Order: sequence, then C-alpha cells, then structure tokens
Amino acid sequence: MGLCGAIGAGKSRVAAALGALGCKVIDSDRLNHEVLRRPEVLERLRSWWGPEVIAPDGQPNRRRIAEIIFSDGGEKRRLESLVHPLIDALRADSIEQAVGDPAIPAVVLDSPLLLESQLDRICDSVIFVDASAGVRLARLQAARGWDAAQVESRERWQLPPEAKRARADFVIVNEGTEEELQSAAAAVLRDVLRR
Repeated sequence: MGLCGAIGAGKSRVAAALGALGCKVIDSDRLNHEVLRRPEVLERLRSWWGPEVIAPDGQPNRRRIAEIIFSDGGEKRRLESLVHPLIDALRADSIEQAVGDPAIPAVVLDSPLLLESQLDRICDSVIFVDASAGVRLARLQAARGWDAAQVESRERWQLPPEAKRARADFVIVNEGTEEELQSAAAAVLRDVLRR
C-alpha cells in the first residue's frame, strides 16, 4: 500500500496506525536521512555546496540543504540523482524481506513523493491522507516552525492535493481523534486484504 497526501496531512500518523496493525512500514524520509548520513554522500554534498551543508556534529545540515534544493530545481534534481538510487535499493531490500514474512499482512510505503516518483506503480492500492489547509499549516508551524511561505516552497515540488486524491483508492481524513484515525486505518487494511 502506498501513502500519499499533502505536507502536514498526517501520513506518518496513518503509517503508525497501520504499523500497529502489523504492517511493515517503509518510511522514505527515514531512508533519505539514512542515506544522507553516509560519509560518501556527505562528502559529495560538501564538494558541491561547501562545508556549510555539514553541521558541526558531522551530520547533514538539513536546513541548509533544504534552502539549496527548494530554491533551485537543478540542484534538487542533482541531489535526487545521487540519493534516489540508494534509497530505492534500501526500499527494495525491505520489501523483499517483508513479503517473505507470513506474519506481515501488508507493506506500507510512506513516501511524500509516492506519485511523483511513480512508486504507486508497485503498490496494489494507494491511500490519500487528507486534512484541511488550515489544519496542515497549524501542524507544520507547531512541529517544524514553518510559516506559510516555507510550506508553499515545498508544496510546489509536489502534485496538488486534489490530483493525489483523484489517483487514490482510499481516502483517510486525519482531523479527528486518534481512535477515529486507527479505526479508519483498520477499515482500509481490511478492504485491501479482502481484495
């Protein structure tokens, strides 16, 4: 199953709910963080963009990297050409391991760019996680300190939410209680497994 939605809609919460139901969740953001920490990747980024892309603790300076790639499409594509093949290999290994485990009912791909990167092609179903623009902005301000301009600078690299919704097999609205969200996730999983 693939998860998509607008930034701040709560894909991670839905992924966690599906994980609690026994699904194997493969988080593309987590894989990206893992790949960016590799010494050879950090060295390449430093050679491209200078030492400020590496924080004093030796980890990637994500804020500086985001400033670079979200202001220049060419630099964004250059970074993607470096990290996406590495992420794809990690994802493929995780899928292969999970599919061979009878205790795992489904694999969930939690990816902000599920449709844009065409990962939906390997999914049996796609779930769109929805929330109003106001709710999403409030969440992002509270969790990441982003203002509306920062959200917009990232959203312009993604399909509009209505286009994602149109390509989804299921929609989960994430504006209610944790119990409502878990119930919706369980209902979707039951439907997927019945298919």
